[in-house]
Amino acid sequence: MKWLSILAALAAAFCLALGSERQSVGVRRHESTLRLHPRSGIFTLFRSPVWLAGGALMLAGIVLNVYALATAPLTVVQPIGAIAVVITTVLNARIQHLRLNRVTIWAITACVAGSGGFVLIAIVATEENPAPTLGQERTTAIVAITATVLFALLAVMVRRRPSAFVYILGAGVLFGFVAVFVRLASIHLLRGDAGGLAGIPWFHLGVMAGAGLLGIYFVQMAHRHGPPDLVVAGLTVVDPMVAVLTGIIVLGELQPNQPWWVGWCMAVAAGVATLGVIALSRHHPDVIKRRESARRAASVTAED
Repeated sequence: MKWLSILAALAAAFCLALGSERQSVGVRRHESTLRLHPRSGIFTLFRSPVWLAGGALMLAGIVLNVYALATAPLTVVQPIGAIAVVITTVLNARIQHLRLNRVTIWAITACVAGSGGFVLIAIVATEENPAPTLGQERTTAIVAITATVLFALLAVMVRRRPSAFVYILGAGVLFGFVAVFVRLASIHLLRGDAGGLAGIPWFHLGVMAGAGLLGIYFVQMAHRHGPPDLVVAGLTVVDPMVAVLTGIIVLGELQPNQPWWVGWCMAVAAGVATLGVIALSRHHPDVIKRRESARRAASVTAED
């Protein structure tokens, strides 16, 4: 069963990579409308076949990932998504005719190595908690709701000066909590619990809906201000870290009597992966091209 879950996670990574690239193309094609109508313009994307195809691929990836999360431990499923970074980078570079610079290649390597190393250590240091207590689940919900509210406020604050890194960070955190609650919901569903919706507590569904919808908004805004491989890198780095740390800190999945260096190794791996995302957000060829275009447009406006 675990190998089937791993195959599902691999297929989900491919769907995420291809879907993200297609949605990025769709957002770029409607950039002028989105710029003129920032609030209502996003609805024009629903008339874009390319964007809808990307959404369908990402939805398929979500379904496959949900199956993987429901049938295998979180720490086994989450690191597999890192392969999507490589797929998206190669695909986007070919389509956009971009030549990847040395910093970008090192940044992608750091993302994959750091994220993979973090979760590999977590696999050794943690154990699945098959029956989280109601108190643990409620604490997790409080943390997730707090994060959702904070990122909603942050979205309002950066609306005039958008940052791809902020949107990517927010999407990763939010979808990390969605992954945690998908796992918790699957435990209730497979256990045949009573109450809620098919045994899934209502507050689980509320957290998944709130964090998921805001996460989708953050992803679309990240596509507007950054390349798809940067978006995927952020999601595949931040998402598993949030999920694993929630499992360790709140759900009690850390094995007892772990040596002191385990925490430091996880911190180093997380730092390497995060630095990779930051480097991508600043030195990716697509980001540099966008920055130069914005400067030229600003200089032309100033001369007029």
